[in-house]
Amino acid sequence: MDDTPRIGIVGAGGIAPPHIEGWLALGAEVAILRRTGADALAARHGIRVVDSLDELIEMSGIVDIVSPTPTHPDIALAAFARGRHVVCEKPLAVTAADAQLVADAAAAAGVRLFPAHVVRYFEGYHRLHEQRASVGDPLELTFRRTVEAPAVAWFYAEDAGGGLIRDLMIHDLDQALWLAGPVREVSATQDPPAVAGAVEPPVSAHVSLTHTNGAISHVRADWSDPGTPFRSTASIVGAGGELSVDTDEVVGAGEAGLPSASAVDPYRTQLADFLDAIRTGRDARVTPADGVAAVLLVDAAYASLASGHPVLL
Repeated sequence: MDDTPRIGIVGAGGIAPPHIEGWLALGAEVAILRRTGADALAARHGIRVVDSLDELIEMSGIVDIVSPTPTHPDIALAAFARGRHVVCEKPLAVTAADAQLVADAAAAAGVRLFPAHVVRYFEGYHRLHEQRASVGDPLELTFRRTVEAPAVAWFYAEDAGGGLIRDLMIHDLDQALWLAGPVREVSATQDPPAVAGAVEPPVSAHVSLTHTNGAISHVRADWSDPGTPFRSTASIVGAGGELSVDTDEVVGAGEAGLPSASAVDPYRTQLADFLDAIRTGRDARVTPADGVAAVLLVDAAYASLASGHPVLL
């Protein structure tokens, strides 16, 4: 019996190459939906281009969604309706309500949904998670992520599914949840603020999270000037000491502002985890509930920006 994974990629932007390369390294057969940039990716990686979403879904066992955020729910629902598993780049959807709808639809269809929060698969962050108990109960966590601002306009349109918090900071909002657990209060600021629903770089956002266990997370994200090197840092302070990770300790940077943090490609590690979860029935390192929870914090952060006050969850 042929157990070759058959993958249909939807999306041809900056995050598509590491997904394609990861799948190919795992021995998958990969096709991509025809859209701007798809032909060049297909030629570079030796994969097939398919003209329609229906055809792509039909020939795939797993649909990998790496398209702009507002398109995620409709593509995922179409895949679920045909009994296909879905890998979906973060965030799952523009709102937590739509993210929950996607998660519920996967469960109802009896298929798997894997939110692609790849930072959980970087070795430094994974070690932070594995060793967090060594410093005792968390008291204070800090996260910062700085990257050159993206070149594509939709990223800046908060009302159309973009935005600094939704697109970039969500990596560290997910980390805060992974490391310190659920959140009860969210407070956010952004400089400069959005004008008519759009932000203009350089722009920075700061979100403070009060976790239900009393820990406080300070999360900052920056879309900076062209040529700004990528950097991310994270630390946990507990009664028994401090743990930290800093990508400045790592040589090189990968696609989409994410560092090449080890000899083992985190995208490949992520996709291998998803494949194994399908084959064994176990949970992956990131679950649909994790994906929804991260979007819920994004919603709360934007609500705090709009009101100028903390938001209780």
